[in-house]
Amino acid sequence: MSFDQLSSLEAGRRRDSPGFTDDPEFSRLSQDLMNKLFRLNGNNQRLSSEIGHLGTKRDTPRARERVHELIEESRDTFKDVGEGVKKIQTWEDVTPTQKYMQQKLSREFQTSLSEFQNLQRQALEKQKASVTAARAAIETETGGSATSPQPLQLQEQEFTRLAAQDDVDFQDALIIEREEEIRNIEQGVGDLNVLFQQVAQIVTEQGEQLDTIADNVYNVRDDTRGGDRELRAAARYQKNARSKMCMLLLILAIIFTIVLLAVLT
Repeated sequence: MSFDQLSSLEAGRRRDSPGFTDDPEFSRLSQDLMNKLFRLNGNNQRLSSEIGHLGTKRDTPRARERVHELIEESRDTFKDVGEGVKKIQTWEDVTPTQKYMQQKLSREFQTSLSEFQNLQRQALEKQKASVTAARAAIETETGGSATSPQPLQLQEQEFTRLAAQDDVDFQDALIIEREEEIRNIEQGVGDLNVLFQQVAQIVTEQGEQLDTIADNVYNVRDDTRGGDRELRAAARYQKNARSKMCMLLLILAIIFTIVLLAVLT
């Protein structure tokens, strides 16, 4: 047998093997999803670190910008990966290896998304706390004095008021920006919750289908065993019937022989 023939036989054997994955599209999609999940897990770690800076001495506009960028990037990627996972979960005629990959992708996606949702909620809480603190600061700065100021004091207070107004305007702008960020995070949490539930529903339905298939297999096995028992019982009955018939024929033959001998003598 030539090398080419051996190669052909080996390829055929691998294709016929139930554990062999010979679906380039499934392999490409699953590998792409695994790569994206790996990056998302890295984003979760960086996001956790950046959120830890909010509300501390290391809280800076740049830190908040990084939090915003990581949330936006991860949110879009999670939506993309979620659609891919839903597609993978509904793949038809999967091999055992592909079924294992389906379960792995679903499990890792749900774990990573759950962690991201918790991080978004942490960021949301810190943004709300920041807005509350900023509003309190504005109210303090714009509060008036109970005593009547002198002319010189009035002039000084006017300069102070103008400077304070600039700071108030800046704080107002920050509040508006952070309130917008709060709305975006709340919207993102809601959207990803829907996606999480959709994937979980598909996984549940797939599990129910597998249970139904398994039940059918067991029923077929039980029916087969029952049929086999019935066939064996029928075979035993036929064997016993044949034995009785043979015995009856033998007795009749003996009686006939005795009668015949009696007549002849």
